Amino acid sequence: MSTSATFTQQLDRWQSGDPNAFAQVTELIYQELHRLACKEMAKERKSHTLQATALVNEAFLRLADANLSCTDRRHFFSLAARTLRRILVDHARQNARQKRGQNGQRLTLHESMLANAASQMDVLELDDALSQLASQDHRKAEIIELQFFAGMTNEEIAELLDLSSKTIERDSKFARAWLHRFLSQ
Repeated sequence: MSTSATFTQQLDRWQSGDPNAFAQVTELIYQELHRLACKEMAKERKSHTLQATALVNEAFLRLADANLSCTDRRHFFSLAARTLRRILVDHARQNARQKRGQNGQRLTLHESMLANAASQMDVLELDDALSQLASQDHRKAEIIELQFFAGMTNEEIAELLDLSSKTIERDSKFARAWLHRFLSQ
Protein backbone atom coordinates (compact mmCIF):
# COMPACT_ATOMS: atom_id res chain seq x y z
CA MET A 1 0.00 0.00 0.00
CA SER A 2 1.08 3.58 -0.53
CA THR A 3 2.27 5.53 2.45
CA SER A 4 -0.43 7.19 4.43
CA ALA A 5 1.17 10.64 4.24
CA THR A 6 1.56 10.56 0.44
CA PHE A 7 -1.98 9.35 -0.03
CA THR A 8 -3.40 11.98 2.34
CA GLN A 9 -1.42 14.77 0.63
CA GLN A 10 -2.64 13.74 -2.81
CA LEU A 11 -6.20 13.36 -1.50
CA ASP A 12 -6.07 16.88 -0.01
CA ARG A 13 -4.74 18.30 -3.29
CA TRP A 14 -7.48 16.53 -5.26
CA GLN A 15 -10.22 17.79 -2.94
CA SER A 16 -8.76 21.30 -3.30
CA GLY A 17 -9.35 21.07 -7.04
CA ASP A 18 -5.86 20.24 -8.32
CA PRO A 19 -6.47 18.29 -11.58
CA ASN A 20 -2.94 16.80 -11.49
CA ALA A 21 -3.61 15.34 -8.05
CA PHE A 22 -6.73 13.62 -9.37
CA ALA A 23 -4.62 11.56 -11.77
CA GLN A 24 -2.18 10.60 -9.01
CA VAL A 25 -4.94 9.74 -6.54
CA THR A 26 -6.73 7.79 -9.24
CA GLU A 27 -3.64 5.67 -9.83
CA LEU A 28 -3.11 5.04 -6.10
CA ILE A 29 -6.77 4.24 -5.48
CA TYR A 30 -7.45 2.15 -8.55
CA GLN A 31 -4.41 -0.08 -8.15
CA GLU A 32 -5.17 -0.76 -4.50
CA LEU A 33 -8.89 -1.35 -5.07
CA HIS A 34 -8.17 -3.67 -8.00
CA ARG A 35 -5.68 -5.70 -5.95
CA LEU A 36 -8.22 -6.06 -3.14
CA ALA A 37 -11.09 -6.93 -5.49
CA CYS A 38 -9.02 -9.58 -7.30
CA LYS A 39 -8.09 -11.09 -3.96
CA GLU A 40 -11.74 -11.20 -2.86
CA MET A 41 -13.22 -12.40 -6.14
CA ALA A 42 -10.67 -15.23 -6.33
CA LYS A 43 -12.38 -16.67 -3.24
CA GLU A 44 -15.81 -16.67 -4.87
CA ARG A 45 -17.43 -19.51 -6.73
CA LYS A 46 -16.50 -19.85 -10.39
CA SER A 47 -20.02 -19.01 -11.61
CA HIS A 48 -20.20 -15.65 -9.82
CA THR A 49 -21.51 -13.11 -12.31
CA LEU A 50 -19.61 -10.13 -10.90
CA GLN A 51 -15.95 -9.85 -11.91
CA ALA A 52 -13.19 -8.08 -9.97
CA THR A 53 -12.63 -5.43 -12.64
CA ALA A 54 -16.34 -4.62 -12.82
CA LEU A 55 -16.48 -4.43 -9.02
CA VAL A 56 -13.51 -2.04 -8.90
CA ASN A 57 -14.79 0.09 -11.76
CA GLU A 58 -18.19 0.47 -10.12
CA ALA A 59 -16.63 1.27 -6.73
CA PHE A 60 -14.23 3.75 -8.27
CA LEU A 61 -16.99 5.51 -10.20
CA ARG A 62 -19.20 5.74 -7.12
CA LEU A 63 -16.36 7.09 -5.02
CA ALA A 64 -15.26 9.60 -7.69
CA ASP A 65 -18.83 10.81 -8.27
CA ALA A 66 -19.58 11.12 -4.58
CA ASN A 67 -17.66 14.40 -4.18
CA LEU A 68 -15.93 12.89 -1.16
CA SER A 69 -14.58 14.82 1.73
CA CYS A 70 -12.03 12.37 3.12
CA THR A 71 -9.72 13.38 5.90
CA ASP A 72 -7.09 10.69 5.41
CA ARG A 73 -6.27 7.26 4.04
CA ARG A 74 -8.20 5.50 6.80
CA HIS A 75 -11.34 7.46 6.07
CA PHE A 76 -11.03 6.81 2.34
CA PHE A 77 -10.56 3.04 2.68
CA SER A 78 -13.41 2.84 5.17
CA LEU A 79 -15.60 4.50 2.55
CA ALA A 80 -14.18 2.20 -0.14
CA ALA A 81 -14.97 -0.92 1.90
CA ARG A 82 -18.48 0.35 2.54
CA THR A 83 -18.89 1.06 -1.18
CA LEU A 84 -17.70 -2.44 -2.12
CA ARG A 85 -20.17 -3.84 0.41
CA ARG A 86 -23.04 -1.82 -1.08
CA ILE A 87 -22.19 -2.93 -4.60
CA LEU A 88 -22.16 -6.61 -3.58
CA VAL A 89 -25.43 -6.16 -1.66
CA ASP A 90 -27.04 -4.37 -4.62
CA HIS A 91 -25.83 -7.16 -6.91
CA ALA A 92 -27.26 -9.81 -4.61
CA ARG A 93 -30.58 -7.98 -4.33
CA GLN A 94 -30.82 -7.66 -8.09
CA ASN A 95 -30.12 -11.37 -8.55
CA ALA A 96 -32.67 -12.22 -5.86
CA ARG A 97 -35.31 -10.12 -7.64
CA GLN A 98 -34.50 -11.82 -10.93
CA LYS A 99 -34.93 -15.21 -9.31
CA ARG A 100 -38.34 -14.11 -7.98
CA GLY A 101 -37.96 -14.91 -4.37
CA GLN A 102 -35.47 -17.73 -4.53
CA ASN A 103 -32.35 -17.50 -2.39
CA GLY A 104 -30.19 -14.46 -3.07
CA GLN A 105 -26.71 -14.49 -4.51
CA ARG A 106 -24.50 -16.74 -2.40
CA LEU A 107 -20.97 -15.69 -1.49
CA THR A 108 -18.31 -17.63 0.34
CA LEU A 109 -17.17 -15.79 3.45
CA HIS A 110 -13.40 -15.65 3.72
CA GLU A 111 -12.07 -18.44 5.90
CA SER A 112 -10.67 -15.95 8.41
CA MET A 113 -14.20 -14.76 9.09
CA LEU A 114 -15.70 -17.99 10.39
CA ALA A 115 -14.26 -21.15 11.86
CA ASN A 116 -15.75 -23.26 9.07
CA ALA A 117 -14.09 -22.18 5.82
CA ALA A 118 -16.65 -24.09 3.75
CA SER A 119 -19.56 -22.10 5.16
CA GLN A 120 -21.76 -20.33 2.64
CA MET A 121 -23.49 -17.09 3.54
CA ASP A 122 -25.97 -14.85 1.84
CA VAL A 123 -24.46 -11.39 1.38
CA LEU A 124 -27.81 -9.84 2.30
CA GLU A 125 -27.80 -11.68 5.62
CA LEU A 126 -24.22 -10.55 6.20
CA ASP A 127 -25.22 -6.97 5.43
CA ASP A 128 -28.05 -7.14 7.99
CA ALA A 129 -25.73 -8.71 10.56
CA LEU A 130 -23.05 -6.06 10.02
CA SER A 131 -25.63 -3.32 10.41
CA GLN A 132 -26.73 -4.84 13.71
CA LEU A 133 -23.11 -5.17 14.87
CA ALA A 134 -22.37 -1.56 13.87
CA SER A 135 -25.26 -0.34 16.01
CA GLN A 136 -23.58 -2.02 18.99
CA ASP A 137 -19.89 -1.58 18.17
CA HIS A 138 -18.95 0.45 15.11
CA ARG A 139 -15.22 -0.36 15.24
CA LYS A 140 -15.76 -4.12 15.20
CA ALA A 141 -18.16 -3.81 12.27
CA GLU A 142 -15.64 -1.64 10.43
CA ILE A 143 -12.92 -4.24 11.00
CA ILE A 144 -15.10 -7.00 9.53
CA GLU A 145 -16.08 -4.73 6.64
CA LEU A 146 -12.41 -4.03 5.88
CA GLN A 147 -11.53 -7.72 6.14
CA PHE A 148 -14.39 -9.10 4.09
CA PHE A 149 -15.21 -6.38 1.58
CA ALA A 150 -11.80 -4.74 1.20
CA GLY A 151 -9.81 -7.96 1.72
CA MET A 152 -7.39 -6.34 4.15
CA THR A 153 -5.23 -8.25 6.60
CA ASN A 154 -5.16 -7.58 10.34
CA GLU A 155 -1.81 -5.81 9.92
CA GLU A 156 -3.16 -3.56 7.17
CA ILE A 157 -6.23 -2.73 9.25
CA ALA A 158 -4.09 -2.04 12.33
CA GLU A 159 -2.03 0.43 10.32
CA LEU A 160 -5.12 2.00 8.81
CA LEU A 161 -6.98 2.39 12.11
CA ASP A 162 -3.83 3.25 14.09
CA LEU A 163 -4.37 0.35 16.48
CA SER A 164 -2.23 -2.62 17.44
CA SER A 165 -2.50 -5.87 15.49
CA LYS A 166 -3.47 -7.59 18.74
CA THR A 167 -6.42 -5.22 19.17
CA ILE A 168 -7.55 -5.88 15.60
CA GLU A 169 -7.17 -9.64 16.14
CA ARG A 170 -9.12 -9.51 19.41
CA ASP A 171 -11.89 -7.34 17.94
CA SER A 172 -12.04 -9.53 14.85
CA LYS A 173 -12.42 -12.71 16.91
CA PHE A 174 -15.20 -11.14 18.94
CA ALA A 175 -16.96 -9.83 15.82
CA ARG A 176 -16.67 -13.21 14.02
CA ALA A 177 -18.15 -14.97 17.05
CA TRP A 178 -20.92 -12.37 17.26
CA LEU A 179 -21.67 -12.70 13.54
CA HIS A 180 -21.63 -16.48 13.73
CA ARG A 181 -24.10 -16.41 16.61
CA PHE A 182 -26.32 -13.82 14.92
CA LEU A 183 -26.34 -15.65 11.58
CA SER A 184 -26.97 -19.04 13.21
CA GLN A 185 -30.22 -17.86 14.77
